[in-house]
Amino acid sequence: MNAPCVRVPREAGEETRERLVDAGLFDGDRQIAVEDGDIYVPVVDADAVPADLAVVDRATGGRSQQTTPADLLDEPPTYERLGDIVVIDEDDPQRARAVADAVVASDVPCQTVLNRASKVTGEYRVREWERLAGESTETVHREYGHGFLLDPTTVYFSPRLATERHRVVEQVQPDERVLDMFAGVGPFAVPTASRGAEVVAVDANPAAIPYLRENARRNGVADRLRAVEADVRSVVDRDGDGEGDTEVDYRDWADRLVANLPHSADEFLDTAVAVAGDDCVLHYYDIQHEDDPFGPGARAIRAAAAASGDDYDVTVETERVVRSYAPHELNVCLDVRLRR
Repeated sequence: MNAPCVRVPREAGEETRERLVDAGLFDGDRQIAVEDGDIYVPVVDADAVPADLAVVDRATGGRSQQTTPADLLDEPPTYERLGDIVVIDEDDPQRARAVADAVVASDVPCQTVLNRASKVTGEYRVREWERLAGESTETVHREYGHGFLLDPTTVYFSPRLATERHRVVEQVQPDERVLDMFAGVGPFAVPTASRGAEVVAVDANPAAIPYLRENARRNGVADRLRAVEADVRSVVDRDGDGEGDTEVDYRDWADRLVANLPHSADEFLDTAVAVAGDDCVLHYYDIQHEDDPFGPGARAIRAAAAASGDDYDVTVETERVVRSYAPHELNVCLDVRLRR
């Protein structure tokens, strides 16, 4: 029988399935199908599917019975997958133990179960974790055809941002010069380099840099990606003496900048403007109150451009809500063009 399905390229299948599961739209009673490089993910309500996803009617079969964690618990659990790590968020220790045991006993592919034990904190945006099952916290997470080796206990990584990262990467043109100001293990930087761009990926977390270099190597872009362990403010020679903290002064260098450090990216806007070339797009991530989610970021960017002493025309090209962050707070992105 025919059923509504979301059609996406095969490499986007897992993150799309997880996104639909999170939204309560995945039809677990129908089979996922693959044909001609596309994957068809069945959904329960075609009208509720986000507008950026294509819905088609397709013949689907009933799903062969597999044991899920929900089958083993009185109350269905919420979890997400990071490679072969299953991540849960349970405050009650007994509930956390029960969910972990159910995950291990189910047919969910899993080597480790981690429970969030704190919020993301500190300079490196790393949270504390409780390991409930498994030995290793290192995994390879795949999204849109790229594999990322990482350890969530030492580096920041959010699989929920896969769609947003892909949106930005799709805008990159070959031979652009792109600087990722807070690169982590490379989920923006590696796919950007695979588009043919020259990429400088900066991160202050010393644990992230080996993963970043390894991910560039395993995805075949090591020749186009330079990983820099540093506070991004050091990539500009502010004294003009040629003795900056990095080997290269990136002032006036970039055609595109990624500033994904919500809550504090505004503290680095003077560096962003200094790195921007004559015509540069800045992808600026922010967290603001729902009453004015875009205004503070736009005003901060314009103020930084004005303070630079360069004659920049600042144009906000896109205002996008990425996700809800907390009650009345939104994680947003502004795509801003800086043109001298």
